[in-house]
Amino acid sequence: MARDVFSLDRDWLYGGRVVPGCTDPGFDDSGFERVTVPHTNRVLPWHGFDDEEYRFVSVYRRHFTPPEMPGDRRVFVDFEGVMTAATVTLNGEVLGEHRGGYTPFSFEISGRARPDEDNVLAVEVDSTEREDIPPFGGNVDYLTFGGIYREVSLRIVPATFVENVFAKPVDVMGEDPRVEVRCFLNSQDAPEGPLTLTADLRDGGRTIASASREVEPEGEGSAWDLVLDEFGPVELWDIVTPKLYEVVVRLHEGGERTDEYAVRVGFREARFTPGGFFLNGRRLKLRGLNRHQTYPYVGAAMPARVQRRDALILKNELKCNVARTSHYPQSRHFLDCCDEVGLLVFEEIPGWQHIGDEGWKDLACRDVEAMIRRDWNRPSIILWGVRINESQDDHDFYARTNGIAHAMDDSRQTSGVRYFFESELLEDVFGMNDFDPDFIAPPRHPLYLNTEFAGHMFPTKPIDNAERTQEHALRHARVHHMLGADDRFAGGIGWCAFDYNTHANFGSGDRICYHGVSDIFRIAKPAAGFYKSQCDPEEEVVLEPGFHWSIGDQSDYGGHGEGAIFSNCDRLVVYIADELQGELAPDRERFGNLPHPPFFFSALSGTAPWRRVWGDLRIDGYLGDRKVASRALSSKGVDGRFSVEPDDSGLLGDGIDATRVVLRVTDEFGSPRPFATGAVALEIEGPGEIVGENPFALFGGVGAVWVRTREGEGTISLRAKHPVLGTKSARIEVKAPPGDAVEVGSAAEKKCL
Repeated sequence: MARDVFSLDRDWLYGGRVVPGCTDPGFDDSGFERVTVPHTNRVLPWHGFDDEEYRFVSVYRRHFTPPEMPGDRRVFVDFEGVMTAATVTLNGEVLGEHRGGYTPFSFEISGRARPDEDNVLAVEVDSTEREDIPPFGGNVDYLTFGGIYREVSLRIVPATFVENVFAKPVDVMGEDPRVEVRCFLNSQDAPEGPLTLTADLRDGGRTIASASREVEPEGEGSAWDLVLDEFGPVELWDIVTPKLYEVVVRLHEGGERTDEYAVRVGFREARFTPGGFFLNGRRLKLRGLNRHQTYPYVGAAMPARVQRRDALILKNELKCNVARTSHYPQSRHFLDCCDEVGLLVFEEIPGWQHIGDEGWKDLACRDVEAMIRRDWNRPSIILWGVRINESQDDHDFYARTNGIAHAMDDSRQTSGVRYFFESELLEDVFGMNDFDPDFIAPPRHPLYLNTEFAGHMFPTKPIDNAERTQEHALRHARVHHMLGADDRFAGGIGWCAFDYNTHANFGSGDRICYHGVSDIFRIAKPAAGFYKSQCDPEEEVVLEPGFHWSIGDQSDYGGHGEGAIFSNCDRLVVYIADELQGELAPDRERFGNLPHPPFFFSALSGTAPWRRVWGDLRIDGYLGDRKVASRALSSKGVDGRFSVEPDDSGLLGDGIDATRVVLRVTDEFGSPRPFATGAVALEIEGPGEIVGENPFALFGGVGAVWVRTREGEGTISLRAKHPVLGTKSARIEVKAPPGDAVEVGSAAEKKCL
């Protein structure tokens, strides 16, 4: 009998702060709050809160009844992430403590869980900033929040089972590609009969290669190798065509299948060289952004759909080809989506500048191992980050982390991010945070990647004036232009994709770093328009003004100065009050190293045209002689429209699934009104609840809440009332979950328990 996996994501009881006896099986938990995970230990405002509010030790309890099973079956409880330390007990017996909030962990409960009886799993969650756990011990420019914020499962497996699989594509550019499959087995006792391992390579439902061998597992972590070959040409995984295959490993005992383990792989060759970065033999200039995994209100405790949405925003809305998981391993759901849509990833271990004592370093090395073991099959990941972000050199420590990565996975290069050029290079790729907005220093090492720029040096809020929001966008454009001038630069990963919560000694004094090209709600600022404009027009025609349409909204009163427009069109034609002003060409003199340089109003005439005439602005975009885009901005200075826009029209009624709902005020043409205000009152009916502030006070004319389902089915109706612009509604259909819990965006299925 193969493995069974049961979701434990529902029916948790949350008791808040720990009290004596709260983990005992007979403790009265009738007053606890019934919650689902992902769960945050404290719901907070989106800014202006005290982060001490979530730094406490809380308790969660889960009653469950495991099914009756043969005596040789083994049972594990699997946690994907608990912030920051978890002490787990079962029926009053302490199973152990796990320190660290970003990597998965498991406890075996074989012989301890009582079949067909009530069992009590209790978790004490320490969400304080403990100096013995990375990233803590010094100043940290981000918040970690607290709670059981990733999924929990009960896993039932045979006495000997497949613990992990590393399926490594090899020679993918050659005539005879192959997959080297390393199977890690866990055996409690010597098996009674011969064991056979079989690995299949599948393309959809079709098996295109297979290999088998007899094995004799010895305890935990024994590894056995199989090679899948002679399957002929394959479709390469690429950022445009991210083709995925499946490797399925089966374990047989005496001819009977006892376990099965499946992973997805992609055939791709990703190498950093002295001449830049190459994907499948083609030079690719990396253009991307850093991502924090946290959200307003609940920190990182968002479900699969919401985590995946960030990858879709980075890939489809911001047109990035790479993301860096600053500064820790992130949700597997985010990474799943990166694999599926072709978004490259630089993944790194937890940390921010500080290096602790030897015990702290041991945990950091464990994080390297756990990160790689979890994610080594992902074609999206092109670099392992094995250095604490922006830390000082530590030869022995970083020789150790780099050695671990190379020993575990020789198919990927390693990197580490620093902020000084004189740093010792032990990794393969020199990662450098270079924040000079006017001059990017030439590469000091043969393999060089710019890993942060722009954000810290020029924080920008949606409510800032046009001069600042446009300059914010142009700083990103200038850096990518400079990186494009030299093939030795692999590319650049800007700081950062989204505004994020931070400590009081960072940011703008309200627990927010306004460094993102999008705000904390993932709503675009003008800088997002620059990134979007760099895609090929065959993918999407882009025409994004980098300014607000007004006179005098900058230090040069009486005119708008030089207006930037971010577009991948060949030429633009500009009208004011329906009066032709002239034609614009991309500024290749100042930005010629970009695929699509910005356009500037200064090309029209010696003086700004809106000083002579004022009215609505219209910009038409052309590819050759064909008009392909048009954008209008109102001159009225009036908040014209109010909209309520959910990301998804359908959700799963499991009490976990959620979607963002964007609240937005625009002019009559749909363009932003960045100084619009108003407290939006929200009402919800149906099987859902609002995650966020209600009423919500618009910031920069926009904002968002999330709608999370309750268990069941029906229609969620969300009504939002603006004090001036009236009421708008959104409907979301909720389907009841099937008998098995199906993860959003995944083929994996878990039974409910």
